[in-house]
Amino acid sequence: MRRVGVFGGTFDPPHLGHLMLAETAREKLRLDRVVFMPAGTPPHKHRRDLSPAERRIDMTRLAVRGHPQFEVSTLEARRVGPSYTVDTLGALHRRAPDAKLYLLMGGDSLDDFSTWHDPQRILELATLVAHPRPGARGARRSRAGVLWLNGPELDVSSSMIRARLRAGGSVRYLLPDAVERYARRHRLYRPRRA
Repeated sequence: MRRVGVFGGTFDPPHLGHLMLAETAREKLRLDRVVFMPAGTPPHKHRRDLSPAERRIDMTRLAVRGHPQFEVSTLEARRVGPSYTVDTLGALHRRAPDAKLYLLMGGDSLDDFSTWHDPQRILELATLVAHPRPGARGARRSRAGVLWLNGPELDVSSSMIRARLRAGGSVRYLLPDAVERYARRHRLYRPRRA
């Protein structure tokens, strides 16, 4: 049975914390592959300045380039309307009914899991896998049935990286160099005008 990690997010931009979580899960859970799933219209994030889906897909492809078990899917990005995880897992299950799916997330996402669309069905389709994240409200203690990864807790976030880029600061060692070059070339995180 193939073991597949599914890692959804906005990836605006994808950073080393995302990659570290995916690699830790791949190694510890013996995953055959990890599918990064950039969201088209994320239902939990209503940022007006969300980068276009095609840019986030391009950056995610750059971030995972060269890793033989990492791939990027455009399944959610192509969907019209909100990108619900339950729909994505259902589609993946129909395509490969014999695969065992693991839904990868940071501990902060697990804090909000009960507000997701059809969380019970998600639990039927995939095993939840969480990685500790600085600032998470203690979901580790409150969620039974979640596989917890032990790995370094990197205090890095896409919002912090966007803020640093907007302020003209360095993001070296926070995201892959190719992603930084792409973001700067396409002027994705320019300073806001007053």
